[in-house]
Amino acid sequence: MSKDSHPLLDTVAAMLGASPTPWDRVLEEVTRHFDCPVGTIHLLDATDGMLHLKAQRGLPPPVLDKVQVIPVGKGMAGIAAERKEPVQVCNLQTDDSGVARPGAKMTQMEGSVAVPILKEGEVRGTLGVAKPSAYDFSEQETDLLMAVGALLA
Repeated sequence: MSKDSHPLLDTVAAMLGASPTPWDRVLEEVTRHFDCPVGTIHLLDATDGMLHLKAQRGLPPPVLDKVQVIPVGKGMAGIAAERKEPVQVCNLQTDDSGVARPGAKMTQMEGSVAVPILKEGEVRGTLGVAKPSAYDFSEQETDLLMAVGALLA
């Protein structure tokens, strides 16, 4: 998929021209496109090497407390950052792979994917979206999320 071949990418690119970056609006656009009531954007802080929550949509307060700062390598976002590739769970409620943290069940979501935000192969953060029913995101959907991530970098 070429970077400029999708309306979502055009919309996100236009939003990123604003200063300061409207992270909440960007996330709202992405979650709406994928029909996901829940989403997060975490950015990597170079000083502590941790992922810090920059924007969220639909997270219940107990989960919000747990995802403010995420270590690389922990949970879906942290593993996506560590591996530099998408991490997906078809059903957070029944997942026993260890990829999803126990707090993820508190979202009441099932189908979930986290992708790294990469610039020239370097992790800048993560983007995650989730649906309330079991769902496997297609290769085209994860490619589009990766392309959005590249714009966010």
